Amino acid sequence: MELIIGNKNYSSWSLRAWFMLASFNVDFEETVLPLFTDEFRNKITALSPTGKVPALQDGDLQVWDSLAICEYVNDHYLNGSAWPHNSKSRAIARAICCEMHAGFTALRNEIPMNCRATRYVELSEQAQQDIARIDDLWAALRQEHKADGPWLFGALSIADAMYAPVVSRFKTYGIPLSAESQAYADHVLNSETMQTWYDAALQETLIVVEDEAGTELPNNNDPAT
Repeated sequence: MELIIGNKNYSSWSLRAWFMLASFNVDFEETVLPLFTDEFRNKITALSPTGKVPALQDGDLQVWDSLAICEYVNDHYLNGSAWPHNSKSRAIARAICCEMHAGFTALRNEIPMNCRATRYVELSEQAQQDIARIDDLWAALRQEHKADGPWLFGALSIADAMYAPVVSRFKTYGIPLSAESQAYADHVLNSETMQTWYDAALQETLIVVEDEAGTELPNNNDPAT
């Protein structure tokens, strides 16, 4: 099984699928295509009908959407274990994944993932609303499931994979969070999977100008300093 991804420093949708496979110890090969390069343009159409990453190749099957990749791997390799076992929690987990997949447009546009950077952006009201919604969501889920483990639903799930790039964004731009949400974000950042992704991202040198948003933060990540 081959997972085709973009630059680890920038490619948030790639991280979602990669985080899922790596966290659940699914055996796969990784192919990185540098974004916005001739290499990317020349190779991606044979691997993904949308011309976007991530894309999964498993035998003669192609899957070209992050959430669909997570669902396929969960069904085919994990016997459904990447969703919460409780039907009510599973419904909520699917709902918040779809909310991430289709929503939070202002947040995604204004603070793109950039693992190597520490930056400040003047956020629009809509982006602030997106952040507040995610903060409330994480805090409520952690309050409800904290006895079951450190992830959003206690045990690791597809929901954590879908929100992993948001955790990275909040780190890059110094976004303040509630205590519950920050504890969750710290757990994701300190996980072996995320550390492995960051180690690789920090070794990359390609700069995607479109994703270099904002200005460098002063010391201590304090934009008011």
